[in-house]
Amino acid sequence: MRRIRKDDEVIVIAGKDKGRRGKVVRVLDSEHLIVAGVNVIKRHTKANPARGVAGGIVEREASIHASNVMLFNPLTKRGDRVGFRILEDGRKVRYFKSNNEVVDV
Repeated sequence: MRRIRKDDEVIVIAGKDKGRRGKVVRVLDSEHLIVAGVNVIKRHTKANPARGVAGGIVEREASIHASNVMLFNPLTKRGDRVGFRILEDGRKVRYFKSNNEVVDV
């Protein structure tokens, strides 16, 4: 089970986009994420008429390391550490360590 999953809201804690919030668009592997509006790069793309791709400078999100983001806690309005707990019904869920609030409902 991963600490950060797709559609989680995260806040960047290190790097050029420190302090920015965004939603996780994609989890590439256990260490890299793509977050909407964070770590935007400019890519010079060559035109490919066979595929219908126009050339030019394209802006897109690059991956960011999972250690540079924290899960955003809406109650405290800050990034928060995440732990795991097993409920009485046997489900394994994530919870915020600061206020013991369950993330997965």
